[in-house]
Amino acid sequence: SLCSFLILLIFNSSAMAASAVEIDAKVDATLKIFKAEVPGAQQYLNVAKGVLVFPSVFRAGVGIGGEYGEGAMRINGQTVEYWSTASASIGFTFGAQSKSLILIFLDEAELIKFRHSEGWRAGIDGSVAFVEWGTSENIDTINAKDPILGFAFGNKGLMANIALEGSKFILLNK
Repeated sequence: SLCSFLILLIFNSSAMAASAVEIDAKVDATLKIFKAEVPGAQQYLNVAKGVLVFPSVFRAGVGIGGEYGEGAMRINGQTVEYWSTASASIGFTFGAQSKSLILIFLDEAELIKFRHSEGWRAGIDGSVAFVEWGTSENIDTINAKDPILGFAFGNKGLMANIALEGSKFILLNK
């Protein structure tokens, strides 16, 4: 069907694959926006064991939809690996949109588990606590209870009601 063709065309990873240099430049720009727009962003980054940044996770579909994005894992401010994220959905999906996604690993054990996984799945292999616009908590309370924090934002700031359940993260060779 046309829908299946459209999804395959949009999410063909070779068509969307970016070079390491391109990904790093986009990650730098995304982190700059994150620091400028999110209260306490620098505090989160300062205590992070690792930060996984997807500058653009593209979602599209008509009835059946999907998401795909490529990003970089940074430890101590340096890129150590490149990752992709992908998911599929059935239900009310119409049109296309893009968001930036940042996962901040506050727990060393969760970071190690993630980096050594053969396709980490959100909601199964670990959970991500999303921080919404205007609800930034004191870094001490977040550090104590949430091993992985997620921030998703578009051109209007941080997004609410984001769920990653079913999203799969795969290590890329770049």
